[in-house]
Amino acid sequence: MRIDTHAHVFLKDYPVVAGARHAPTHDASPEQFLAVLDAHGITHALLTATSFYSTDNTLLLDALRRYPTRFRGTVMLAPGTPRSQFEALDRAGVVGIRYNLFGIDALPDFDSPDLQAIFEEARRLDWHIEFYGEAPKLGQLFDPLFASGVRIVLDHFARPDVALGTQCPVFQRVLRALPSGRVWVKLSAPYRLAGADPRPLARALMDAGGDTQLVWASDWPWTQNAAGLDYARVLGWLDDWVPDASTRARILGTNAATLLKLQD
Repeated sequence: MRIDTHAHVFLKDYPVVAGARHAPTHDASPEQFLAVLDAHGITHALLTATSFYSTDNTLLLDALRRYPTRFRGTVMLAPGTPRSQFEALDRAGVVGIRYNLFGIDALPDFDSPDLQAIFEEARRLDWHIEFYGEAPKLGQLFDPLFASGVRIVLDHFARPDVALGTQCPVFQRVLRALPSGRVWVKLSAPYRLAGADPRPLARALMDAGGDTQLVWASDWPWTQNAAGLDYARVLGWLDDWVPDASTRARILGTNAATLLKLQD
């Protein structure tokens, strides 16, 4: 198996949520993505919920329904989601819940009963919580999230404070948590690091136990960052970040398969 753990599907004419920071200007269909995967020898992928659809997971779930052997998914859910819906989502191929807090001022209360109930369902189903946000937000929310007992997946190198790099206190907290086996980090989207060099971040993550806790992701189709990018170039970045071929194979294969509950 060779697995891409972060990509999006959307349609330009599908309605976005009110107040969305941006809306798609082109289609990124499951069929288009499968053609890209097949052209580059990638066997499976995780479709990640998009912020501009919020808790409307219709398009993502349709892709899971039509291509159940190729895709898994993470969704966005509203507090109060009933257990029956969790069960249905699990049967559909959902393996996690996403919180995209980048650029958002009002943070959720991860200690609240509503969100603790969501985390309890995620833990029961062996799902993960996928988090994307600036370092101060992760710093505020990491401890209650970790204490909930769920598996945690941090997007885009855990998005440290780029001025501090590997010495960012939140990034250091992530490094200390990696050996627990409950925290995973995606090597992905260096263009979302505000110009920081991703290689020292990758080395630090590897040194902290990333052999088993790192996965790779394309971030296809590179929403708002597509200029100059193609899948071959993005996949090739992993060779630079992780020079050892056997380690790259684990990151692309065993690590991701374990996280997404995929079997040969």
